[in-house]
Order: sequence, then C-alpha cells, then structure tokens
Amino acid sequence: MSLQDEQKHWEEKILKPLLSKYPERKPEFTTSSGIPLPRLLTGKEIDYLKDLGFPGLYPFTRGVQPTMYRGRFWTMRQYAGFATAEESNRRYRYLLEQGQTGLSVAFDLPTQIGYDADDPMAEGEVGKVGVSISSLEDMEILFREIPLDRVSTSMTINAPAAILLAMYIAVAKKQGIDSSRLRGTIQNDILKEYVARGTYIFPPAPSMRLITDIFAYCSRHVPYWNTISISGYHIREAGATAVQEVAFTLANAIAYVEAALKAGLQVDEFASQLSFFFNAHNHFLEEIAKFRAARRLWAEIMRERFHAQDMRSCMLRFHTQTAGSTLTAQQPENNIVRVTLQALAAILGGTQSLHTNSMDEALWLPTEKSVRVALRTQQIIAYESGVADTVDPLAGSFIIEYLTDEIANRARAYIQRIDELGGAQKAIESGYMQSEIQQAAYQYQTAVEKREQIVVGMNAFQVEEDITLERLKVDPSIEIAQRTRLEKLRQRRDPQKVSELLTRLENAARGTENLMPLLIECVEQYLTLGEICGVLRRVWGEYQPASWL
Repeated sequence: MSLQDEQKHWEEKILKPLLSKYPERKPEFTTSSGIPLPRLLTGKEIDYLKDLGFPGLYPFTRGVQPTMYRGRFWTMRQYAGFATAEESNRRYRYLLEQGQTGLSVAFDLPTQIGYDADDPMAEGEVGKVGVSISSLEDMEILFREIPLDRVSTSMTINAPAAILLAMYIAVAKKQGIDSSRLRGTIQNDILKEYVARGTYIFPPAPSMRLITDIFAYCSRHVPYWNTISISGYHIREAGATAVQEVAFTLANAIAYVEAALKAGLQVDEFASQLSFFFNAHNHFLEEIAKFRAARRLWAEIMRERFHAQDMRSCMLRFHTQTAGSTLTAQQPENNIVRVTLQALAAILGGTQSLHTNSMDEALWLPTEKSVRVALRTQQIIAYESGVADTVDPLAGSFIIEYLTDEIANRARAYIQRIDELGGAQKAIESGYMQSEIQQAAYQYQTAVEKREQIVVGMNAFQVEEDITLERLKVDPSIEIAQRTRLEKLRQRRDPQKVSELLTRLENAARGTENLMPLLIECVEQYLTLGEICGVLRRVWGEYQPASWL
C-alpha cells in the first residue's frame, strides 16, 4: 500500500472511532500567529539546497556557522544595570565570575531619552530601571576592572546610541585598547521605538542620519562592532505575533539598509555589522521555526533586493531574550520553567547570543540569586542537555519545516504590504504597524480573559500565596549622589573648551559631516549626555507622534 492509502486506512479505522469517543481538546489548534497546526504531517517535498542549504551557507536556514555550538556556545548574557555605575560594575564582575561571557547593559530612563541625572525631567527616575550614565566619568566607573578587549558588550540604547558608543570607545582608549579590538552591539534601532517602545528623542530624518553615521564610522574604525540590533523583541512584547515580529523587524531592517545606501555606503561595507534581536516566546515549535524562517528571509532580501555579494552580508545574526511579557507575578517560580522552554527554543533555532529572564522580573529588579538561576539555566542547556552537540537538530522535522515555510510566506506577504505603503517609515507614520500589533494584542488578551488561552497560575491553577522571594531595592539617595557628582564634574571642566565644543557640535549637526569623531571628542572632554542631546534637540527638534497614536 502507498503512504496515502496507509494514512486513509489509519484515519478511517483508527482515528475516526477514537474521536467519536474522545474528542480532541479544541476544534482547531493554531500557533500564536494563527497558523493551523495539523494533527499529523507525513512529510513534504523539500528543495534542500533552496530551502535549507548547509549550515554557514546561503540561505542560512540551518545556521550561520558551519559547526554552530560544536565550535563554541552562544554568548551567555544577562541584561543588568541599576542604580549607580559602582553598583552595576559590581554586578557585572559578579556575573563574569559566575561564567557569563558577555555583558548586556540596561540604562535608566533619563539616560535612554538623553537627560542628565540632575535634569528636572529625570527626577524620581535616576537608576530605577537601569544604570544612570550622564558622562564619561560614569562610564569609566561602570567598566572599571573590566578589560574591554576581552568581553563582548551589548548596550540597550537607541536615540542617544551614538553618544554612549562614543563613551565606550573613549573608555577603551583610556584602557589602552584600540577601537578595532572592541566587540559588542548597540541596539540603535529607532524605528521600533516609534512603533512599539517610545524612548525616542529626535524626528526620523536626523535619527536615521545618526544611525548611518555610526554605520560609516564603525565600518572603518570598529570593524567587529554590531552597529545596530534591529529589534523584534519590543515589537513582540507590545503584543505582535511571531509572524509580525519577523515581518516588521525585517521591514525596519530594509529601511536601515536603504538609508545607508542613500547616504553613499556600499551594501557590503556595512551589512555584515548589522545584527538582530528577537523574542523567545512560549509556543516552542513556532519559535524554533520563526528563527529559521527569519534567517532564510533575510538572506533572500539581501541577495535579491540589495544584490549583496559578500555572503556575510546575507547572514542574519541575532541575540535572543526570553519573553518578559510572559512572566507572571503569581507563582513566580513557574517563570523558571517558562524561561527554560523559551531559551531552549532560541538555542534550537540557532541564536548567537542569549539572555534569560529572572523568575522575579514581573515583581521587581532581579536579585543576584535569581539572576544566577537564570544564567545556570543556559549553562545546564549548554553542558548537560546535548542539544548543542549537533547542528540544527530539528531540521527535517515535518512540523518544523512546515512552520518555517508558513512563517516565511506570511512574513513575506506583510513585507510586500509595507512596500506598497512606501516602506517601514511610511507604514509607521500611517499607523499600519501599530494597528496590526494592537489588534493581535487585543485578540490575545481576550483569549486569556475567556480562558481560551491558559496562563498557569494566573487564570488557571491559582493558589493563595505570599511572595517570599528576596527583593532588590534601589536606594533613592543615589539620585542625590549622581547630582553631586555632576556638579563637581562641571566645576572641574574648562568652561571655554565646553562652550567651543558645543558650538562646533551645533554647526556640525546643521551640516552633513559624520558626527561620530566629534561626539568622541566631546565625551573625552566630559561634556555630558544631556548637554550633547540638548544641542541636538535645539537643532533637530523632538519627535511628536501623530494624533492617532
């Protein structure tokens, strides 16, 4: 009998009688993106070279390195930063001692939107959700006793990313390290700020100029630095589906490549320094397929749309963070299980770098103990599970290949629609992306409230409990200390030199020169983040969302 005949026999003689007695849990099973999940798959025709290829070769579905984790593990990061530079520095050194292999810096809200700690706009927020950085002095303390040529540093900073990168380069120079030896990433993704997160400062045009200035400068002077981390993470956290996360992230990436080309760069000059940042969510199979689909799609876009010749330009390299939006304040220990599954999906999907959330992050900033458990989760997967011992271990799985194709095709359709609207920036300005995300978020929340989507411990399997976890507290006196430090810094500086540099910066911002060399000079003379952003605000203005937002 043929496979089709055998399947028909199974459906009639085995499956149908069983279903009449024991119906399935749902009339239809779908992923978070609404992709139907068949009861049974018996294989599909795969064009191996076109759809999968070999690891390290186009279209990179199976990974960007020939040996993947058999050569070395992904970079294990923990997103950390709180209070003062001194306290964050202690946390970083603790994490490195525990076996972490890369730093991931969280900045407080004033730093993210370009205000010094002593600005009235910063009142009450200094050091609350990340470390407070107002000047090179803070940055020097943050990385004290950490050799920057021996760690990879990721900085979650967007609107003022050029200034924080300038500070990092300046700290390295003070350590005697040439910028060509630095490795790391700045997020530097302003489009997703407009659509999903909100820590923007400047309007799109000057923001894109800053980004392309970074591209050009780093391609020549900081060649191992990832100049942007195009972020689907926050798009997903805002409520997007897996398909939307891939589609909107790659649409934004297309806009950045087009801006760089318009600024006169050649695609193979900068494309290998682009990186991505994705969310690892709860639907295990869909998430694995999502990462594979994103790699395939980006390779296709770079070769066919932008005619990249260097295969490194076609590689989608990405950092992953487990999904903060899935963490529950109820029964927080359950979050360890969620994070483990999400981390495993990212690893089976071929991530280059991973942050695992701590069990208590739905409640407060994580403690050292909870961060250690989160890091140990990665280490147990790496050293004990065996999943890192072969390349792309789930390739050929009927369901994984089916979902990879479906996500790629549905994301491709979204990108085509965004092209029709005039590209990512136009799609954001028209509210298209926001509307799609809001609709997906509403549908998910409705499903949770109707208990069609079970969240263990929150809308099912509840218990009465007292949360007894240790809590990390940020001392409010740090705001006063930061203000005092800034006051003393300003007293030590040469006011004439400061005035001269601010004038030069204003003139340069009105022109077209690459701003990075001047920004490095400014921070080396201890001009503050707020002073630099203040000049740029006067020249460029501030972004004002359209009324429909």
